[in-house]
Amino acid sequence: MKKVLLSIIISLVVILSIVGCSNTSTQKKLVMATNAEFQPYEYKEGNEIVGIDVEIAKAIAQKLGMELEIMDINFDAIIPSVINGKADIGAAGMTITEDRLTQVDFSDSYTKAVQSVIIKENSNIKSLDDLNNKLIGVQQGTTGDIYATSDYGDEYIQRFKTGADAVAALISNKIDAVIIDNEPAKSYVKANNGIKIMDSAYAEEDYAIAVQKGNNELLSKINETISELKNSGTFDSIIAKYIHD
Repeated sequence: MKKVLLSIIISLVVILSIVGCSNTSTQKKLVMATNAEFQPYEYKEGNEIVGIDVEIAKAIAQKLGMELEIMDINFDAIIPSVINGKADIGAAGMTITEDRLTQVDFSDSYTKAVQSVIIKENSNIKSLDDLNNKLIGVQQGTTGDIYATSDYGDEYIQRFKTGADAVAALISNKIDAVIIDNEPAKSYVKANNGIKIMDSAYAEEDYAIAVQKGNNELLSKINETISELKNSGTFDSIIAKYIHD
């Protein structure tokens, strides 16, 4: 009987050890949810996803002693992925908004951004007021979508999965303008003839990293990393690597 009992105990120890090893293995990866359609913050070079947010996420993973895993999904699926634990962080040129703060916690802001308006070079749109009653393209779920819907009315908003899709619609005269972050806007204008960025900025905002509500330990490490990157000058180097005026 004692031998049987000892055998059961040993088996339980082995099973618990295997489970423990499995959990440790999964914890070695920091999963970042993003949408790799937002140059220079996250975009694809061949099969690799690169960009400002990726560099910051790598620094966070390094601080935690983890390996970064990138999950490339639709922008409006990022926060749900953080909420349900499929991703540890959401980093995608994401703006802190009151609505998003009810769903996730945000890190300290790591950069300020400007929402811009892309129009055709021969457009008669000269100011933000001229956007009234015009068809405006936005990337679904972004602050450009949120702000434009509030300012100009849902019936005038055309939503696209990517900024590139919105720009393509503008070029083919399906819409009158695109509202998107200024850095991707510059990339789209550089890559396509016949479009330009309107002189007036549409909105200013702060970018931050989303984490699951209550995950204060991870949030603290992210904030420490952001502070260290800025104080060491590394963040400026990252910006300089991806943004060339």
